[in-house]
Amino acid sequence: MNIDIVPVGALQTNCYILSLPERDDAVVIDPGAEPERILARLGGKKAAAVLLTHGHYDHTGALGAFPGVPVYIHPHDAPMLTNPQLSMAAYAGDRTKRDVATLPLAEGQVLKLAGIVLQVLHTPGHTRGSVCFSVGTDIFTGDTLFDGDYGRTDLPGGSERDMRESIRRLMAFTGHHAYPGHDSNMII
Repeated sequence: MNIDIVPVGALQTNCYILSLPERDDAVVIDPGAEPERILARLGGKKAAAVLLTHGHYDHTGALGAFPGVPVYIHPHDAPMLTNPQLSMAAYAGDRTKRDVATLPLAEGQVLKLAGIVLQVLHTPGHTRGSVCFSVGTDIFTGDTLFDGDYGRTDLPGGSERDMRESIRRLMAFTGHHAYPGHDSNMII
């Protein structure tokens, strides 16, 4: 599997493009900003789906670049896409319109998209609906886990208690390559 990392926006959110060399489609995770850059990095491949690790504005700002493409988000975070106060967009001055997500994510759900099998892990703490996506020995953690740190828990929907449980859960993935929402990737 090819993993293309595209840091976008003022907060350098990691957008991930997952694809198989023999296919003409791809999965896009967290298209936070700079839609033209993300589309260019698709390199002619078509987005089969957009997966969101959570609903904050810096992970969703380029959703408009994918009309008609299924968008997956956990139901707890789905209201963030249309509520700029919940997504923190209002506080950052981001007026980008986001469409409603088309498909819900759930704990343990297995997705087969663009020839790639991903498992959903519900990891609340940063937000109530934060999720990670496990693909083989790779795990896309959004803002749940960073290199040596974890996401904020002081924003609406955040919980230090839930974050501790989610981090404990991710520590069971010893030896996995973690791809966070910001910063560089690392081995858990």
